[in-house]
Amino acid sequence: MADRAEIGVFGGSGFYSLLDDVREVKVDTPYGAPSDSYFLAEVGGRSVAFLPRHGRRHTLPPHKVNYRANVWGMKALGVEAIISPCAAGSLQRAVEPGHFVVCDQFVDRTSGRADTFFDGPIVSHVSSAEIYDPELRRIAIEVIREHGITVHERGTVVVIQGPRFSTKAESKWFSDAGWEVINMTQYPEAYLCRELGMSVVNISLITDYDAGVLVGTEAVTAHDVLEVFNTNAARIQQVVLEMIRRFPADLAALGAGAGLAFTRGDGHAASAEDVRIFETQL
Repeated sequence: MADRAEIGVFGGSGFYSLLDDVREVKVDTPYGAPSDSYFLAEVGGRSVAFLPRHGRRHTLPPHKVNYRANVWGMKALGVEAIISPCAAGSLQRAVEPGHFVVCDQFVDRTSGRADTFFDGPIVSHVSSAEIYDPELRRIAIEVIREHGITVHERGTVVVIQGPRFSTKAESKWFSDAGWEVINMTQYPEAYLCRELGMSVVNISLITDYDAGVLVGTEAVTAHDVLEVFNTNAARIQQVVLEMIRRFPADLAALGAGAGLAFTRGDGHAASAEDVRIFETQL
């Protein structure tokens, strides 16, 4: 069987450990090594690549993840759609620990991360106005509801640099802005998927209230986050596997690849002479 996949999941061994015939493959990229090997398996007749975002032993902090290598590796395997689940903090009282949020927007508050494939000579300006695919979000919401989990159908995730958690002042600032979720990995991960023409959907699993959201709430700790995430790990795993079974047969029809047609900085649309970087170097 060729080392190919059509759907990618940024998630650890919990997502594939119970599947049959899982194959581990390494992928070389122009951007260095990905976080780990890719683990290929079949779910509901679909070929899937799983990659532990932080490495299988969680050795990579969020600001040290090689996001470009991770995303490029998915594309090199043939992936057209990405599921990007993550642990996240809540910025709003109504978004409670244990809830899931299917985000539709992000706000970037990171710094210094390598966050584009287009460093020249091809100059491209890819829109991130609607970063998360609406059809994949619809499927995610449907499946989460069927599993009896409280789901928020939209939300904005503010992505901080990490590894430190927010101050109370920062947390209050984000909360007052009306944003729902805080995380350390969605940027540039989600945007890079779009630069390579892959559709992407996020599910944020809420582990805690951020530091400045509720008066009297103790500051979040890494122990708190892991405790809640591990408690809910089986739920997110089952949701992701069921989503894969329901993904549309024609992933290209979602339009992420077609959306790159008019992104060249010199005004040219896609043509025979305008061969994209990801089409020429894989």
